[in-house]
Amino acid sequence: MAGKGQHVVPRNGQWAVRRSGSDKVTRTYDTQGEAIRAARDIARNQRTELYIHGRDGLIRERESFGNDPFPPKG
Repeated sequence: MAGKGQHVVPRNGQWAVRRSGSDKVTRTYDTQGEAIRAARDIARNQRTELYIHGRDGLIRERESFGNDPFPPKG
């Protein structure tokens, strides 16, 4: 899969969108829903993964927009 995924994470009382492997935030939003919509658009355009984190910081949901082979190898 090309590129890195997008993460929706809690940050300072708001919700942030950031790229996998980066601490730099792409943008922050007041609600998690707004952040998810923005991150979903980015992930869809880049054909990568979307990781949605809960308030506790743990991944609670994942969506794939890449070219996943089916059936999987192995």
